[in-house]
Amino acid sequence: MKTTLAGSAIAAFPKLTLAKTSDDFLELRAAEGEARLYGDKGGASPLWLYNDRLPGPEIRVKQGERVKVRFINELDEPTSIHWHGIRIDNAMDGVAGVTQPAVQPGESFDYDFVAPDAGTYWYHAHNMSWNQVPRGLSGPLVVEDHDDLFSGDTDINLVLSDWRLDENGVLDTASFGARHDFSHAGRLGNWLTVNGVSLPDIPLQKGRWHRLRLINVSASRILDLAPERMGAKLIALDGQTLSEPREVPGIVQLAPAQRMDLAVQPTEPGTFPLEMMTGQPFAFANFQVSDGDGRDGPLTLPPVNRLPEPDLADALELPLVMQGGAMGGMRALMEDRSEDEVRKMVQDGQFWTFNGVAGMQGEPMFNARRGETIVLESRNDTGFPHAMHIHGHHFRLLERDGEPLDHQDWRDTFTSQPQETVKIAFVADNPGKWLIHCHMLGHAASGMMTWFEVV
Repeated sequence: MKTTLAGSAIAAFPKLTLAKTSDDFLELRAAEGEARLYGDKGGASPLWLYNDRLPGPEIRVKQGERVKVRFINELDEPTSIHWHGIRIDNAMDGVAGVTQPAVQPGESFDYDFVAPDAGTYWYHAHNMSWNQVPRGLSGPLVVEDHDDLFSGDTDINLVLSDWRLDENGVLDTASFGARHDFSHAGRLGNWLTVNGVSLPDIPLQKGRWHRLRLINVSASRILDLAPERMGAKLIALDGQTLSEPREVPGIVQLAPAQRMDLAVQPTEPGTFPLEMMTGQPFAFANFQVSDGDGRDGPLTLPPVNRLPEPDLADALELPLVMQGGAMGGMRALMEDRSEDEVRKMVQDGQFWTFNGVAGMQGEPMFNARRGETIVLESRNDTGFPHAMHIHGHHFRLLERDGEPLDHQDWRDTFTSQPQETVKIAFVADNPGKWLIHCHMLGHAASGMMTWFEVV
């Protein structure tokens, strides 16, 4: 049975309780539903939802806590759940066909893992993700530090998503899987929502520090945001708390799958916008600041997660060369292939390659010994940006175009602009088979996906 969700003027994420089973599992169900993505002016869009929610229910646990989720598939096609950014046991990573069989319609799968690191994460479908995620199958996962520095009403998830709507404000489903999208920038929408709501008001309180957990769940859209225009400080990236709050001038790009935690302390009641800064800035949500007597003291951050530091002096160094796509990218592949080979790739819907190889292969891109440092030098020889995600690990972002970065932050997803070279490093300390793929989901489906094994 479909459930229809009405729009709401408030985007602050409700504190939801998931149904628990007798054996202490949270129940998460995927099923068809509907929501008005364009507010009251648009029609109801056919969506796929977790527990009839858009986005899916917030899962919030303490660092080191065991997470037990019984996933039940009530859709008409197979699916699975990936727990994005969690350094998880490989069997629980949720990659259909690699770490588990896809969950068939009417069947269930028990996810049972420990959340080792505090921070902002998310979960989403990982079978035919290009089709399932932009229909609504995603939700926030927050792992709290044991020292609760932000109260419940000042710790706010903001799940950001773009949608491709038709002239009636209804999701355009006919264009899913379009080859043009796959071979170009990906499936780009024409409307943004926050927590599934069109142009919402987000309540804040004067004088209080608020933690805004921004999660980009878009299929392909890179969001250009300006924390400085909001008076906000950057405090975490991809779930990893910074050592100290950071002033960030100019535009910050939040690519698909990336998270950015901001701290903001409004000084006056009133309204200020959350803006998209691509081209002419436009507001897609508004913060509504209420008056009050409270005033918090200096901003204090929780301790950083203890991640294994790469040993750059003793590392396995590897290339990750991106090629293909439109805008001349397929012609460039003919340097190493015949015209017939490239034509066959296009016919098979494979437009992209890593190191000359399109899509998943039977052999891994590389094998790593447990505890070995891996350095990847990623070169983007395509005409489009990409958001590269590594499963099961976090990495240091070291360099761009040969220049060491001032802040070599921990990430699980990095952006790569056309003709840019990016160097990252991580310790392969998590045994199993792990994906590397572009999180422009159509790009992953059409060639930009490989894997490595830690033994």
